[in-house]
Amino acid sequence: MSLALIIPDRKLDDLQQRLTQALPDTRIEIWPDISSADEVEFAVVWKQPSGSLAQLPNLKAIQCFGAGVDAILADPTLPALPIARIVDNSLTDTMVRYLDGVLSHYRLRLDQFSSQQRQQLWKPKSPRQISSICVLGLGELGGAAAQHFSAAGYHVSGWARTAKRLPGVHCYSGQAELALAVAEADVVICLLPLTAETEDLLDETFFNQVKANTIFINVARGAIVDDTALVTALDSGQLQAACLDVFRQEPLLAGHPFWLHPAILITPHVSAVTNVSTVVQQIAENYRRSQRGEALLNPVDLKRGY
Repeated sequence: MSLALIIPDRKLDDLQQRLTQALPDTRIEIWPDISSADEVEFAVVWKQPSGSLAQLPNLKAIQCFGAGVDAILADPTLPALPIARIVDNSLTDTMVRYLDGVLSHYRLRLDQFSSQQRQQLWKPKSPRQISSICVLGLGELGGAAAQHFSAAGYHVSGWARTAKRLPGVHCYSGQAELALAVAEADVVICLLPLTAETEDLLDETFFNQVKANTIFINVARGAIVDDTALVTALDSGQLQAACLDVFRQEPLLAGHPFWLHPAILITPHVSAVTNVSTVVQQIAENYRRSQRGEALLNPVDLKRGY
């Protein structure tokens, strides 16, 4: 029996070595160099090539190497098998630290000062007044971010598809309450899962519902946002600035309008990178559970898409 790592374009030696230590009786192989497809019973994947999982006839379960599973579910040949995702405190801490940094960047007007530097302008300004934050998506990462900013003294609202209750967070749910959730926010942070219901959810109508000069941060998935509507909102002043860590196509295509837009800060999908050292035991435990026919840790609800 073997475990396959199907994670293209990433160096996997460390992950392979750590899993070999955790599962000494199991062969850990890196796709596409699989010695026998018939022997693969468990796959760890991230943005796997379409059809790659369907080529493993005795596969029992699928482990996502991150928190988001939209790329797995987009495969039209996906086998009907249990799927688990990573839930890791280290991942959550990395996300919160990233958002803290971005918020400080805008609060201290580093975006404006960077622009002034390029123009050789000396114009001191006091920090931006940011008091209200809205977090879209209140799952593991979104809920942690919302509570973090609430504890830091911000007025925090949150929105999710279904009703949630979080201490210190004014929670909204359902399409009818989306406009209410963002109405007073100085900063809107997107941490929604990408599903059929959320694709292109943040469109022209949405951006017209936020108050003027709102700052928008997307650390979820690029396809949740209508790119054209976002640029239009920035050009009109409806949005003051946007920080984007995720995009419809990654790497972001050369020549895309985002690259040179003066109000957009781009980072290359680094807001929450999976830490190999903290997730190996979770992957190994799910492998053992699949071998015993038991339920996986952190299972994905295929109907909800996360």
